Amino acid sequence: MNPSPSATSSPSPSQTPDHRLEGNEDRSRPAVRRFFTHPGEDPFASRSWNLRHVVLRSAEGEVLFEQENVEAPESWSEQAVRMVASKYFRGGPREAERETSVRQLVTRVVDTIVRWGREDGYLPTEEDAETLRAELAHLILDQRASFNSPVWFNVGVEEAPQCSACFINSVEDTMESILDLAKTEGMLFKYGSGSGTNLSSLRGSTEGLSNGGTASGPVSFMRGLDAFAGAIKSGGRTRRAAKMVLLDDDHPDIFHFVEAKIEEEEKARALVDAGWDPSFDAENGAYQSVGFQNANHSVRLSDEFMEAVREEGKWSTRNVTDGEAAESFPAGDLLWAVAEAAWQCGDPGVQFSTTIDRWHTCSGTGPIRASNPCSEFLFLDDSACNLASLNLLRFWDPEEGFDIEGFVHACEILITAQEILVDRAGYPTPAIGETSRQFRPLGLGFANLGALLMAAGLPYHSDEGRSLAASVAALLTGSAYRQSARLARKMGAFGGFSDNREPMLGVIDRHRDALDRVEATERSGPVKEAAETAWKEARRLGGEHGFRNAQVSALAPTGTIAFMMDCDTTGVEPEMALVKRKRLVGGGTLDLVNKTVPLALRSLGYEEERVAEITAWIEEERMAAGAPNLEDRHLPVFDCALATRPGARIIAPEGHIAMLAALQPFISGAISKTVNVPRETSVEEIESLFLKAWKSGVKAVAIYRDGSKGSQPLSTEKEGTAAETGDEARRHRLPDERRSITHKFSVGQHEGYITVGLYEEGQPGEIFLVMAKEGSTISGLMDAFATAISIALQYGVPLEALVDKFSHTRFEPSGMTRNKEIPFAKSVTDYIFRWLASKFLDADQRRAAGLLVLDDQGEARGETLPEAAATTPTTATPHPPAGSNGNGSLYQQDAPACRVCGAIMMRNGTCYGCPECGNTSGCS
Repeated sequence: MNPSPSATSSPSPSQTPDHRLEGNEDRSRPAVRRFFTHPGEDPFASRSWNLRHVVLRSAEGEVLFEQENVEAPESWSEQAVRMVASKYFRGGPREAERETSVRQLVTRVVDTIVRWGREDGYLPTEEDAETLRAELAHLILDQRASFNSPVWFNVGVEEAPQCSACFINSVEDTMESILDLAKTEGMLFKYGSGSGTNLSSLRGSTEGLSNGGTASGPVSFMRGLDAFAGAIKSGGRTRRAAKMVLLDDDHPDIFHFVEAKIEEEEKARALVDAGWDPSFDAENGAYQSVGFQNANHSVRLSDEFMEAVREEGKWSTRNVTDGEAAESFPAGDLLWAVAEAAWQCGDPGVQFSTTIDRWHTCSGTGPIRASNPCSEFLFLDDSACNLASLNLLRFWDPEEGFDIEGFVHACEILITAQEILVDRAGYPTPAIGETSRQFRPLGLGFANLGALLMAAGLPYHSDEGRSLAASVAALLTGSAYRQSARLARKMGAFGGFSDNREPMLGVIDRHRDALDRVEATERSGPVKEAAETAWKEARRLGGEHGFRNAQVSALAPTGTIAFMMDCDTTGVEPEMALVKRKRLVGGGTLDLVNKTVPLALRSLGYEEERVAEITAWIEEERMAAGAPNLEDRHLPVFDCALATRPGARIIAPEGHIAMLAALQPFISGAISKTVNVPRETSVEEIESLFLKAWKSGVKAVAIYRDGSKGSQPLSTEKEGTAAETGDEARRHRLPDERRSITHKFSVGQHEGYITVGLYEEGQPGEIFLVMAKEGSTISGLMDAFATAISIALQYGVPLEALVDKFSHTRFEPSGMTRNKEIPFAKSVTDYIFRWLASKFLDADQRRAAGLLVLDDQGEARGETLPEAAATTPTTATPHPPAGSNGNGSLYQQDAPACRVCGAIMMRNGTCYGCPECGNTSGCS
């Protein structure tokens, strides 16, 4: 989205904020300054509005939500208006007092914050109040910024509204405390927030109780807490509750914790095989019938543990009650178990506790033991953080570059507004309220990083892209801490500052010093220079006055609010795909080229004729490679997280880790990010990525292997059935006499034969399978299956689509084979379809099916992901996720359907977000 000319024009000198160095900080400056607005200007009246008929339908066409005459800014998309009206407007669907306008929503929230700021001394004059009202409303209406969802749900409605999306709860090793935790979490979920808890304080399942029995252990209590969370809709809406559970690396039940979700995933797959609904959120479906589906799991790994892994040393767990050693084992066994569990079901993620402690501003008070559900808020137990995010693309101008002054001013406005919320917000327990008011942590962040980098003509996986991203992150946090120090000068430092002065100023110095390691480029140089100024001033002012907030920044997944701001990408994510699918109001879908692509081409210097030509190619071919007149050196700019056809370029997993490492030194908390890896990624490769993240200084990371969940897969067929296109499907039978191939195979010592009948051009048209004695149940099933596949082939279903659907299915028998291209088969079906791929598909399609590439001597070439990425760090890996077969498949193969509208969801941080209605599976 291009900023409007009026939004990017330079303000008059009198309006420009004072960002001068060293001792020139103006002590008489107003509490809030103008930048985007003028005195007497109404930000609501200065833009065009129109009325919309908002309708949200299910995949079957059923009306789920409808509201007529919804007033919205003309520049907002239908999706943004639909999401805001359906989720954030207050009042029941048929209530006369229900909100009907974005104007009402923004006024409700902004006016409440301004009134509180005036009453509490943040805004000494009416001029200050009017300035904050105008500037804050402008940022929101111009889609430059947004608060987290609980603010929109609750502010201006509740007397002491729950304003924070992120909470960290403590728990003690007593039944009373565990039950109190259930109550606290329930109240948090009710008002739209998420919660995280470290359960390492609970004794292990082998430890004794005072009455002579043995403890249940944390995993047992996790099951009950998870079920309770599943019964509560977040915010009273359709979002599911979001929670995180963590366990330390030395807890005696650590292996049980790591494997907990694997066992439940196996149960879910068995239910799916038995005919249960595989949709993730289906009522009474397979996944609603097993445990641990409402929480993210993370293991906290210390440097001591990671060093033991690297040195192939031993590791010991310790009893909670007496601290005595419980079990000793090779440290590598635990990291392997974590990697294997992540390979199988996407959990657990990891948090590197020593790295987190190294950047802890309040270590004088206590340790950081846990995080919120998406791992971006890391702070003391019993604390809360309200989030807000800035839309980076709205601060980008193709001619002028990044709007530094506007961005800095927006950071100051948001930090001031978030700070005002702290004392007026409600908290579910006295302990959380006390800690939150005492330390006042905030979570300012951004969205649309991927779109910004592409629009600027910079590859996401490049030194230049990381330099600009790191400089922007440094500018955000430096500006926020500087504003926090200004607020401390006026309102006083946070209550815990005196006890933590030394560690906090040490962390500020560490942030500032990290900028020396950012290599400035043409794009990032001015931003980095402004960041250096902000950090220098933040350190000086903080040394004099302290800081009002112990933390100021966190990079959240920005699920729902990213839709409100019409962002192309969420959080720190890259662009998902070059072609995106849009659902039409009247039904059906339309595939459109990502709107950032033309911006990138113009930034790279292509003339409009070439822009149109290349864009047309991408729309047809669904990839940039091969586009006419597109220079090869520009291809990395268009690399995305997911491929839309076999052989298309994607960002290597190492590229995601590198971006996390570049940004982390400039963020107070952490970064919500799941590194998506292709289906064929091995356990060893996932373990290697965890090690790389630790060595790179990342605080937290989760890894998700495409296809590792058994939930309902995304259909990859092109839109348009025979009835829609007017073409009747016809069956092309094989001639009575035909050539054939017979192949003998064995899977885990179970032998069988595949016979493939061929059309005259050599393509398969039928298959026969023999695996057991005639008349047995397995023989009948295999015969019926082969018949179904043969009919599908004869009706023109591409073999590639069948290979994509049935390869990598997992059931017994499985095991080693005699085929060098398929050394291990997860099932007979897996072997059959990967063998068909090896005989009848091209090299790229074989790679997509997970086949080893053999050299002329029939030996595996060893083209594994990390080595390929290591030798060409700025070139995307050729491995696309399974399910992306050139016909518009844009998401993970096992992405769930949205429980609200039925659209396929996209992975967003550690959760999923719906690109149609804005529904999320837990992220604000």
